[in-house]
Amino acid sequence: MQRELFGTDGVRGQANSYPMTAEVALRLGAAVGRFFRRDKLEHRVVIGKDTRRSGYMLENALTAGLTSTGMNVLLLGPVPTPAVGLLTHSMRADLGVMISASHNPHFDNGIKFFGPDGFKLSDEAEVEIERLLRGHLELCHAENIGRATRIEDGRGRYVEYAKTTFPGRRRLDGLKVVIDCAHGAAYKAAPEVLWELGAEVIPLGVSPNGFNINEGCGSTKPELAAKTVVETGADVGICLDGDADRVMIIDEKGVVADGDQIMGLIAGRWAAEGRLIGGTLVTTVMSNLGLEKYLGAKNIKMRRTGVGDRYVVEAMRAGGFNLGGEQSGHIVMTDYGTTGDGLIAGLQFLAAMVETGRRASELAKVFEPCPQLLKNVRFDPARDPLENDDVKSVISKTEIKLRENGRLLIRKSGTEPLVRVMGECDDPVMLEKAVNNVVRAIEKAA
Repeated sequence: MQRELFGTDGVRGQANSYPMTAEVALRLGAAVGRFFRRDKLEHRVVIGKDTRRSGYMLENALTAGLTSTGMNVLLLGPVPTPAVGLLTHSMRADLGVMISASHNPHFDNGIKFFGPDGFKLSDEAEVEIERLLRGHLELCHAENIGRATRIEDGRGRYVEYAKTTFPGRRRLDGLKVVIDCAHGAAYKAAPEVLWELGAEVIPLGVSPNGFNINEGCGSTKPELAAKTVVETGADVGICLDGDADRVMIIDEKGVVADGDQIMGLIAGRWAAEGRLIGGTLVTTVMSNLGLEKYLGAKNIKMRRTGVGDRYVVEAMRAGGFNLGGEQSGHIVMTDYGTTGDGLIAGLQFLAAMVETGRRASELAKVFEPCPQLLKNVRFDPARDPLENDDVKSVISKTEIKLRENGRLLIRKSGTEPLVRVMGECDDPVMLEKAVNNVVRAIEKAA
């Protein structure tokens, strides 16, 4: 059975439109509550959210659905997504829920679920939850209805934990750090962690109003932070997204480093220290060929997965690896957490600065990226252009042309009717021609 409601990262859509309505959230809460009920007296769920106005609506609806099946709900308020993964496990909850659409604009929202181990749910679990959702939802008896309690120290617990991931006896004294929280879930936690570790903190994106999350700031719009780093003479900038599970680093010159560069730095350091399990970094098919070549020169293996941090984590768990992530800035370090954590990844970069005494610009570019071009083609969902024979022929011929010094990746978006055409090639002219040929073929078929 295929998933219909769940996408690559939970359930997501425009707030107050299907599937992100109060009605669906209520039934989803009841279905998930029924799925996670166990034969024991106490059942608990932790719910976190980012700063979107619609989070209040979805939080209340999910709470109603969960308590109707006997689950006790612990409301964390605005906290980063990795905090929910951490607290689900540490508070011995049966389930964790994060209400967020990550880097999307305020009018979108989403619901992500974590199992009792703090990891995101498997495809199989999501299929079963959808099956329950479509059927009759068995509610508990009146005397067994759950209760909801607001937890005041959730953010504080995460702040204290995040600080423990910074090398012992090391401090950030003397470092000026710009931290852009995207008016999102980490708007209090991230500046607190950096300040308490000794940094001079210049905060951006810390005034959420329910509608400005990710607006002109954060990891998807790092220009403001880059400008601020240069103007204030800061040593480094850290840009988070709306739920703080991804990060971009900005050096003292205002140059942005993406997730591939950050993963390359951490992988190289961990390998040298003998702590990179299996000598392997897990990435997605989107990671740059330059990263693969850099890792190969250091005898570090690179294992690629489908797009989505959940698939990176699944591969890491299956292989026993402890480092993985995405070019978009999800950095997963299972030594420290169960999902991407932008703040803790940022702390790893700061640790490299402190321990080596080198500037951010000397650490933030560990390899020369291979030229990469990505174009999107919108299509009618009723017609799949990738099944067209002419499109298949053009793709096959293009792959052969790029085989010696590049690659071609064609995939459909998991959240909207788009075909994403990505190419990499040492020759920029050949790259442009190759991608455009495929795009034109898809457009014609679409």
